[in-house]
Amino acid sequence: MAKHTISVLASDKPGVLQRVSGLFARRGCNMESLTVGASEQEGMSRMIIVLDGEERMLEQMCKQLRKLIDVISAEPLERRRMVARELMLVKLRAEPAARPEIFGMIEAFRCSVVDVGLRSVVIQVSGDTDKNDALLQLLRPYGILEITRTGETAMNRGE
Repeated sequence: MAKHTISVLASDKPGVLQRVSGLFARRGCNMESLTVGASEQEGMSRMIIVLDGEERMLEQMCKQLRKLIDVISAEPLERRRMVARELMLVKLRAEPAARPEIFGMIEAFRCSVVDVGLRSVVIQVSGDTDKNDALLQLLRPYGILEITRTGETAMNRGE
């Protein structure tokens, strides 16, 4: 199964997100991530949906999305032609003695420390999902206390 990304432009009205997610549920298709926010057009929202599945399923989901009321467009994004990023916050157990090593790793991954407590730090990571997953593997031995991730947001590259 391949990972696919769909960009949906829809009216910014109550119930639109519910109709979109309901469509996926009815088709038995699980969304790996969903990000929603204001778009470049007033009164419109952009949804970025990441899912696993066959190419045929991707085409079918785009066709079904386009039929929904308030959906203006639903277009698949090609992995090689898009820019995708995810934001992640990680609260990490960080005793003072371990901090220099942790901060060195954070610097190597171009992350930033956004909060420091007596026994923990919160770091902000922005990058592609694979990079974020790799950092998590390196941080696990220190003790991850909490993680929150936005899911992928994406767009096609410039011409």
